[in-house]
Formats: sequence, structure tokens, C-alpha cells
Amino acid sequence: MGKESSTLLGILAGTAIGATLGILFAPDKGSNTRQRIADEAASARDRVSAEAHHLRDKVADTVSSKKETLDEQIEDIVSNVSHKTEDVITTLEKTLKDLKAKNKKYQKS
Repeated sequence: MGKESSTLLGILAGTAIGATLGILFAPDKGSNTRQRIADEAASARDRVSAEAHHLRDKVADTVSSKKETLDEQIEDIVSNVSHKTEDVITTLEKTLKDLKAKNKKYQKS
């Protein structure tokens, strides 16, 4: 058994023994103690559930924000490519016009 396993086992055993001794030597009646334990467990469950919902919402917001940022970046890239494409087409059209003019000179009428 590894050191971590022994430590974990010791912590669990200590917690169980402490809880048992606390219940045995509690100044209140058993039914009241059990009710308090049930109430605390329900309260802890509610807190954990609320925190889980909060974390889920936070992760969803972060993912949504990242998606919007990614969408904006994609839109910028597409826009830039579109402008570059127009520049290339304009250059090709000019080159074609120049080539047609040169070709016309070489043709005999």
C-alpha cells in the first residue's frame, strides 16, 4: 500500500471514529442529532448543487464568449481574403488587358 493510500485510509478512519465519538458523546438526544445530521447533509447537498450550477453557467458563458471571439476572427479572415481576392482579380485583369494590347500589335491587319 502506497503512502497516499495509507494517508487517505488514516484520514477516512479518523473521520469515521471522530463522527462516531461525536454522536456517542453528544449532549442532545439521538433523534435530534440524526435530524441535525440530515439537515446538514441536505444543506451541503444544496450548496454543492448550487455551486455546480454556478460552475456550469460560468463554463457555458466562457465557451459562448470564446465561440463569439472565434466567429469574429473567422469573419475577419474571410473579409481579408475577400479583399485580397479582389486585388488579385484586379491585377489579373490589368495584366490581361496589357497582354491583349501587346498581342494586338503583333497581329497583322
